[in-house]
Amino acid sequence: MSLDFTALEIPDVLLIRTPRHMDERGYFTETYRRSSFTMVDSAFLQDNFVRSAHRVLRGLHLQLPPKAQGKLVRVVRGEIFDVAVDLRPGSNTFCRWVGIQMTADEGVQLWIPPGFAHGYVVLSELGADVAYKATHEYDSGLETGIRWDDPQIGISWPISDPVLSSKDQKLPSLAESNLGAR
Repeated sequence: MSLDFTALEIPDVLLIRTPRHMDERGYFTETYRRSSFTMVDSAFLQDNFVRSAHRVLRGLHLQLPPKAQGKLVRVVRGEIFDVAVDLRPGSNTFCRWVGIQMTADEGVQLWIPPGFAHGYVVLSELGADVAYKATHEYDSGLETGIRWDDPQIGISWPISDPVLSSKDQKLPSLAESNLGAR
């Protein structure tokens, strides 16, 4: 089975199409094969599964070096708008973002490299389930983030009234954080 990798507006962020083999029973798809991921750091060390209700926005989160996480994200149920923000020091695309709508029916995944903040909002009324692989284990001491509505970044979210955790409500703007000065 061959996976199709397409670079997005920020070339290091990749949309990955996973072919589906359909028959009367349903379909089969391969979501990960290590040999297909030679162009990215695919030594995944942790798998995560998240269930969220309609309008829940999670993010923008990232984990700092030395355990910065690359993420391979896919929607298992429902629809989301997924965002990656480049916060890599010295990057030509620093502070730029890319966002795509993803559904469980599409059979796509998103590769978000280490050094990017990640977040998504649930668009489907019945909620969404999201699964992702991470290249490092979670470390609470290296966890950080920035506000979902940071004016310096200017993400065009498809909803204006998301449901946020108390933790995400307290995230700083990029200017208030130390991420812009790294």
